[in-house]
Order: sequence, then C-alpha cells, then structure tokens
Amino acid sequence: MLGALTLLLALSSGTLSLDKVNMCMNAKHHKEEPGREGQLYQQCAPWHDNACCKANTTIEAHNDNSYLYNFSWNHCGIMSNKCKQHFIQDTCFYECSPHLGPWIQKVDQSWRKERILNVPLCMEDCHSWWEDCKDDSTCKNDWHYGWDWSTGSNRCPQDAKCRKWTDVYPTPKSMCEEIWSKSYLYTTLSKDSGRCMQLWFTGENPNRKVAEYYNKGARQQQSFALTTILSETLMGY
Repeated sequence: MLGALTLLLALSSGTLSLDKVNMCMNAKHHKEEPGREGQLYQQCAPWHDNACCKANTTIEAHNDNSYLYNFSWNHCGIMSNKCKQHFIQDTCFYECSPHLGPWIQKVDQSWRKERILNVPLCMEDCHSWWEDCKDDSTCKNDWHYGWDWSTGSNRCPQDAKCRKWTDVYPTPKSMCEEIWSKSYLYTTLSKDSGRCMQLWFTGENPNRKVAEYYNKGARQQQSFALTTILSETLMGY
C-alpha cells in the first residue's frame, strides 16, 4: 500500500505542478521555452515581451509560400489582402503564443510532436475573419490534410474544385472549427469576458489570464480524480 500511495502522490505532484500557462509546444519552429524577443515582425510584434517564436519565423509568417510550411494561401487565385491579414495573425498566434498550454495535445506527426485542440476563440475574431474572407475562394474545408504536394507546395487535389468561401464555410463557426482540424473552438464569448483567446490584441497579452482560468479548472479536475483514485486505493486495503 505504501508503494501505491507514493506513486499516486508523485503523479499528483507532477501533474499539478506542470506550468501550462507559460510554455511552448513541441512543434516545427517553436522555441523550447518562451522568452522576450527584441523585435518581432509587424503583426507578430505584440508577442515580443514573451514569445515562443523567433524573429525570422515572424518575418516568414508574412510571406507567401514561406519556408515555414511551404503553404500557399493562393491555391484558388490570389487571396485578398484583408483575408490574408487574418491568416498571418493566425500564424503569429500559433507560432508565438506562450499561453496555449491548456489545449496542447500530443500527436505523432513527422513535423511536430504536439498540437493545439479546441482553443476557445473570441466570437469577434471568428466573425471578422470569416467576414473578411467571405468573397475569397478555397477548395478544401480542412487545410491540414489532403493537399497535392507534388510540386513542393500545396495545390488543390485533382478532384477538388475551387468554390466560394461561403459555400465551403457557411458560417464563422464552420470556418474557425474546420479549417485547422478543430484547433479552434467557436464560442459566443466576447473579448471582454476573459474566457476566450484573442488572435488580435495590443499592449499586454490578455490571453495569459484566459489560460490561467482554464488551467485552474483542469487542475481542479485532476485533483478530484487523483483524490478519488487515492480513496479507492485506501478502501481496497
């Protein structure tokens, strides 16, 4: 029994002490630890005080067909500038944010070991993103998978036709949740709620407090589960 109790206490300590509020995911271009960057490029600049990205990553985030992922926004004609700004911001958020820990999941992929899943986005960000892209076109609803990479950059698969954005994504919810394989979760929460993550911000990063809120809830659930296991273990002896 002593061995079982020791193991449970060790698991409890390790699980609950992990700092998921300030961390970088194990992915292709992320730093191992978040920290200050002297200068980040344009739309990525708000993260310079505490970032998981380096300056050269943020420069490439603004380029078409950058070396980051060899991904072209222009797979169905030239993407409008107002739409592209949201994808640049999305890239900055993904590459630079140190506050995604509560939503990081392990994956077995050649280009990354972790991903984000169901990050709750503020309603304003989803709606403005969809609104600014609604006159553009795409051939796929999930941009993570299924491209033709035979040229080294993504092209529409042979059986996929370019369609109007609103035919592929009828609503902001469908776009935000489908485009990156459930990386984002659509919410009806506003930016002033303190309960949703913001892609766009100026000044102090508001997402740390949001991560703290969700991390606290996860820690409480873990603590309850471990307490239940401990009680059942004691009752069995």
